Amino acid sequence: MSTWTDSRPLRSAGALAVCAVAVTAAALIGVLGVQGTTERYAELQQPGWAPPSWLFGPVWTVLYAMIAVSGWLVWRRTGWSRELVPYAVQLVLNAIWTPLFFGADRIGLALVEIVLLWAAIAWTVMTFRQVSRPAAALLLPYWAWTTFAAALNATIWWLNR
Repeated sequence: MSTWTDSRPLRSAGALAVCAVAVTAAALIGVLGVQGTTERYAELQQPGWAPPSWLFGPVWTVLYAMIAVSGWLVWRRTGWSRELVPYAVQLVLNAIWTPLFFGADRIGLALVEIVLLWAAIAWTVMTFRQVSRPAAALLLPYWAWTTFAAALNATIWWLNR
């Protein structure tokens, strides 16, 4: 006879897998949906403080892992609840940015979109903080990186308009 407590570890692992798949899907939309990002990034006029293109992969790999664990920590406390709505919104916005910036070559529109992403991450952090401080804390490096990326996006837009 299976009870909630008996199945909880399996359900928890399943929820972690769902969070990991959702985050991976957001990442893959950018990676697979747009070819030649490294070349396009190199072609753009950039500020002296712009990081080399090779740095983005390792940084995003760590951030995406933290984003997945953060969502899972909240799920463990609330289940599939309204507290995960901002999480889903920021994942969708995250997935949209790379195709806008590189695929559509819409740097200005990508700037507007990344500001919306920044706000969605803020909403997620504030919502998660009420449920799990560790979950909210795991999103802070992502929020900081997005702040940096927004500044970089704005500068590249300005230099290449």
